[in-house]
Amino acid sequence: MSPRFVPATVHELARVPLFTGLSGETLAGLANTMRREQVLPGAAVVQEGEEGDRFYVVLSGVLTVSQQSLGPRRVLRPGDTFGEVALAMDVPRTASVRAMTPVIVASCDREAFDRFVRPLFADDDA
Repeated sequence: MSPRFVPATVHELARVPLFTGLSGETLAGLANTMRREQVLPGAAVVQEGEEGDRFYVVLSGVLTVSQQSLGPRRVLRPGDTFGEVALAMDVPRTASVRAMTPVIVASCDREAFDRFVRPLFADDDA
């Protein structure tokens, strides 16, 4: 059986602090582009050094972030996001993210990131 595309819901994304300023219409557009994925404990979502092609939102579960040179860096919980550095700066992944518990993430590709998410990281002074 092939996996089917299951988008994130507006309700799920509305609980993400990064998205609190988005209009309902923009949030709905973003939700329609975000693919939900289940991740088993111990599985890597992204690996340091890989090409970055998706931005992620944690919907449930706990993940750990680590870097080869520095070791464990932080823990991600529901509402946290990751993957923006590789997409925004067009560099390889700067850290690895691995599930500590069963996890559900929602992710979008570079095109959706550029359209909906990148403006949220824009410098207000520019």
